[in-house]
Amino acid sequence: MNAQRSFATVSGSVALCLATSAGAFASSGITNKVFVSGPLILLFLGFCALVVVIQCIPAIVMLYGMIKKTARSAEKTTESANYN
Repeated sequence: MNAQRSFATVSGSVALCLATSAGAFASSGITNKVFVSGPLILLFLGFCALVVVIQCIPAIVMLYGMIKKTARSAEKTTESANYN
């Protein structure tokens, strides 16, 4: 009897939630509105892109140095091997 009562309660709650649910108030139905950015916004985004590119340059130089050092150390280990 208790299982039937809890099933009825759950199904009634779900039905009540589905019956009273409505669309979100934030959606006004206008989906074709175009936002035009001013030149200051574009200048700001360009500055942000410039900062990212400038920060990548030292990282690339450091990566090149690490690869060069690794290749040089691997070359030294093969040179020092004696084959008698």
